[in-house]
Amino acid sequence: MTAHAIAHDVTAHDTPAYDYGLIVIGGGPVGENVADYATKRGVRVAIVESELVGGECSYWACMPSKTLLRSGHAIRAARRLAGAREAVSDHLDAAAVLARRTSFTDDWKDDGQVSWLDSAGIDLIRGHGHITGTGQVTVGDRVYTAKAVAIATGSVPVLPPIAGLAEAAPWGTREATSADRVPPRLAIIGGGVAGTELAFAFSSLGSQVTLLSRGRLLEREEPFVGEYVAAALIAEGVTVDTAASPTRVHRDADGTVTITLGDGTTVSADELLVSTGRRPATDDLGLEALGLDVSRGISVDDTMLVDGTDWLYAVGDVNGRALLTHQGKYQARAAGEAIAARLDGSPVATEKWGQHVATADHSAVPRVVFTDPEVAAVGLTEEGATQKQLNYRAVEYDLGWVGGAKLHADGYTGRAKLIVDEDRQVIVGATFVGQDVAELVHAATIAIVGEVPMERLWHAIPAYPTISEVWLRLLETYGRPA
Repeated sequence: MTAHAIAHDVTAHDTPAYDYGLIVIGGGPVGENVADYATKRGVRVAIVESELVGGECSYWACMPSKTLLRSGHAIRAARRLAGAREAVSDHLDAAAVLARRTSFTDDWKDDGQVSWLDSAGIDLIRGHGHITGTGQVTVGDRVYTAKAVAIATGSVPVLPPIAGLAEAAPWGTREATSADRVPPRLAIIGGGVAGTELAFAFSSLGSQVTLLSRGRLLEREEPFVGEYVAAALIAEGVTVDTAASPTRVHRDADGTVTITLGDGTTVSADELLVSTGRRPATDDLGLEALGLDVSRGISVDDTMLVDGTDWLYAVGDVNGRALLTHQGKYQARAAGEAIAARLDGSPVATEKWGQHVATADHSAVPRVVFTDPEVAAVGLTEEGATQKQLNYRAVEYDLGWVGGAKLHADGYTGRAKLIVDEDRQVIVGATFVGQDVAELVHAATIAIVGEVPMERLWHAIPAYPTISEVWLRLLETYGRPA
């Protein structure tokens, strides 16, 4: 059976009363993983997708945005090294960067992803899925039935309530990452992950970028993170305003966008990108008719089962737990296994760190911001530890003092910080900011998930000379018990 040909019979795993064991609404990486893991356990699965199979991450978010960033990172890294800086050009080839970006999206065609569904034995139903009853999903004029339904529709951007903003037709992140041209002047409203990343990307491509933020950049991370990133943006030639309060936006007949700020000053640009947050994509799914309050996401347990139901699951951004692709895929693996176990009548391992639960959502969420310097963090910040009223200790170390880091750049700058739960003597949070620190975060994630005692970490020896040597320096700063 191909992914395009939807059969109406059922396999031995499903009773004749149902078309499928599981229907997944949403064919992004989260939906694909739910479907894949359930299918591997013998469940007959269909995915309903109204756009491109592969979802936001493949075509408009993770992959194209990081592709746009990478060339700028590479040329800046070269400029930081004597001998290399003399060999590099002053400017990127913007057309070549955009072409490379397009290659990563397969020219916004999903043939490869559809072929994968076919090879995995997962059916594809094209169209918008609407839940019309228990275990019922309507697509067009056809009603499909299943023992379980999983919603994996992701999230959508939110426009702030600024007069004239919607009428000015601003870019969202989709328009920015799929752009076929580089605007001479780009204004960005929003100092979060997407706003800061795309400020670096378009600045390196030749735009004069103005970044407007109501407060410090990347405000959910440690305060020093925003300071490092802001300083790097300014050095890149970006205008950074961290006290901006846009009150009105207007686009002139010639396309020029004017943003009026609270103090009466204005910013003019050829394009405006708005990146001020996202919300779960729950519109027109039929959830309100089920009595669900979806204003803040869909409440689920750790197997992703929607509260108050025994058949409906919500996985990834749509449940509002952790709006990150890798975390959604983690949830999806647990959910796919849990769904299959329940349909088969097998035990479901719901204990902490069990096979069928997404325990890490609560304490060990890794995140990377691909700015330059990179930001890599997992678990709690110091503010988060304070809010949880933990008995903690914070230790920091200057990455510029690490021999392995100095090899990456002349005058390397960066910082590392650990949050240690003093009662349990385990790490509960880690933050790194600096060039090439993204790969440091997984070691911290393992330490947190494994609840590795501080004393045991002394036996995890970092290779020399690497940036990972900072782990030893952080332990020395923390101190070893006598």
